[in-house]
Amino acid sequence: MVSAAEQMAANTSWAALGKATDLRNRILFTLALLIVYRLGTFIPVPGIDGQALREFMEQAGQGIGGMISMFTGGALGRMGIFALGIMPYISASIIVQLLTSMVPALEQLKKEGEQGRKKINQYTRFGTVALATVQAYALAVSLESGDLATDPGLYFRMSTMITLVGGTMFLMWLGEQITARGIGNGISLIIFVGIIAEVPAAMAQFFASGRSGAISPAVIVGVIAMVIAVITFVVFMERALRKIHIQYPRRQAGMKVYEGGSSHLPVKVNPAGVIPAIFASSLLLLPVTISTFSSGATNGPVMSWLLANFGPGQPLYLLFFASMIVFFAYFYTFNVSFKPDDVADNLKKQNGFVPGIRPGKKTAEYLEYVVNRVLVLGSAYLAAVCLLPEILRGQFAIPFYFGGTSVLIIVSVTMDTIQQVQSHLLAHQYEGLIEKSQLRGKSKKRGRKGAARR
Repeated sequence: MVSAAEQMAANTSWAALGKATDLRNRILFTLALLIVYRLGTFIPVPGIDGQALREFMEQAGQGIGGMISMFTGGALGRMGIFALGIMPYISASIIVQLLTSMVPALEQLKKEGEQGRKKINQYTRFGTVALATVQAYALAVSLESGDLATDPGLYFRMSTMITLVGGTMFLMWLGEQITARGIGNGISLIIFVGIIAEVPAAMAQFFASGRSGAISPAVIVGVIAMVIAVITFVVFMERALRKIHIQYPRRQAGMKVYEGGSSHLPVKVNPAGVIPAIFASSLLLLPVTISTFSSGATNGPVMSWLLANFGPGQPLYLLFFASMIVFFAYFYTFNVSFKPDDVADNLKKQNGFVPGIRPGKKTAEYLEYVVNRVLVLGSAYLAAVCLLPEILRGQFAIPFYFGGTSVLIIVSVTMDTIQQVQSHLLAHQYEGLIEKSQLRGKSKKRGRKGAARR
């Protein structure tokens, strides 16, 4: 049997968007802030030699520099005020979440509800400032060593640090505003827009290489077919569920007896979504950003090793990337998106149980067992989607950065945003039905009063 809510969701029309004033305002607010973000990527950091930077990025754009530029929406390639992007905030979130699961004081703070969450967010912001400051200083030094600064020195370093840190904090604020007052997840949408903005130029470069004969037509057709196949596979896997049967016993409330029922607890094959890929990518970007902008003459042995081994397609890069994706898939699932102990406790409070499993601790152990097995497939899917385009790109020498992480982010963020829009439309439809029922109730009362007067 299909529930009334599911029937209403299926019948929800996008034409209702014009009548949903609150949703329309949220969408316009989100678009306005994303436009502000895109404009900021074109505002340059003071003291940069534009011509030297363009020549440098043309050489680095085919390697790891292309990946960095893709995740910053091209801001790093133009050395805009948002050159660091939102990655320092994501890195700080990783560190704080790791500490929350290991430090008892932070774990207790997390259980304190809204006040504890605000305190943890404050720690995340402090961590963002610290990481952004370190990255901005390293980037300023790298720009000087790469002869990309017009007037190198202390003033250039300080102005670059203040500009880049301020840009990152402003992006963090934009993301929070979009999440609170707009539609979708603000941080994910900022990364999504940055990737989408670079796609047309990358595709134009790709087809231009095909026309010049640098890439064979078979490779072009193969890449297009692979992109379509990867997008289809990602959509299928993101909607895949493992349903756990939940039984509710018959209960009595006062003089009424409610019959028992059953439902399903949905467990996604990929409960963590796109977060593991973003976290793993953020860990790869920092050291490689420094080594990319450092000139070959001033590179030390560590930077030279990083640049040689952590480029796209390199074995060490692929191994580290896959390991981090698997780690963060398990870590984020069991610490954020699906906590077996909390789910088992909620089921116990609602008198629900898994058939054949005792409520409480046994249910939590069973849920952990199921999620662990599901995550084997989920983490393998994430790693395959992120690594397969990297391997093929290295084999066929595609002249622009193309990664499964970008495809995963685009598809996941699009699906999540559309789902939120549909939820708002469904809520608006419910409100319309309630208003109609109230108006009908008032009209019936008036009719009865009129009949009594007669």
